Amino acid sequence: MSGSSRPLPGRRPAGEHEVKGLAFRDDRDDRDEREEEEGGAPPPSPVAAGLRVGWRKLTFLPVVLIAVLLATWLWYRQADLDALSRNALGNGQVTKALWQHVQLTVISTFFVLIIAIPLGILLTRKAFRKATPFAMAFANMGQATPAIGLLALLVIWLGIGRRAALIGIIIYAVLPVLSNTIAGLKANDPTLLEAARGIGMSPLGVLARVELPLAVPLILAGVRTALVLNVGTATLATFGGGGGLGVLITTGITSQRMPVLVLGSILTVALALLVDWLASLAELLLRPRGLEVGT
Repeated sequence: MSGSSRPLPGRRPAGEHEVKGLAFRDDRDDRDEREEEEGGAPPPSPVAAGLRVGWRKLTFLPVVLIAVLLATWLWYRQADLDALSRNALGNGQVTKALWQHVQLTVISTFFVLIIAIPLGILLTRKAFRKATPFAMAFANMGQATPAIGLLALLVIWLGIGRRAALIGIIIYAVLPVLSNTIAGLKANDPTLLEAARGIGMSPLGVLARVELPLAVPLILAGVRTALVLNVGTATLATFGGGGGLGVLITTGITSQRMPVLVLGSILTVALALLVDWLASLAELLLRPRGLEVGT
């Protein structure tokens, strides 16, 4: 008996077929055989293989913030407070200052978005491109001006109150969102835009369905930067009568009361870190899925 592995007469190898006397092999059968030899089905795509946000991203920073705030609360409970410190921190003053700070951040960010993103879109259209240097120069002036000086000028012009503080915060935070919107839209591949126009899409359709989705990562990065800027700049609102956690910080400095200063500073830092974490989650969740392939 021969040890040859040749097929028996009248039988063809697996995957080989005969049509009108001619033998051929089905590529699908070859592919199936290769997959079986390699251990099963091909691996799933990166998008389908995992979640957009890992458990470490969801838990690490919140756990750290909770630990810091808990340690601060325990320290505050055993701190020896005099009458001035109790007056600055009692009667719901801390909660009031924190809520005012959140309001300043949210309202100013909302107006930054409705000003900077539409303006950035407009400045990338052909009819308005010549105005881009002037708009960017104005936005740069707003951020180059020291925040406290800008707020002082607005208070002289508008008077003491939240309105002056909000306008100052908005002017200070427009630049990152505006510049990232323009950069994101200009970075789009012209061949993709031409292809979209070639299949009959209107200019508005190209903008809404091609340009803006591709620019989303850069736009969101600018929004994240603006949010953190707003949290920090809102501490200066106290000098214009806008309230916020800056009230605790300035009270602690002027009266030399360390518990008041520490509590205001830690709450400001914790709020900035929390806002940055939420913005980073929004960056991951709002990024178009098509941009994740291969990353």
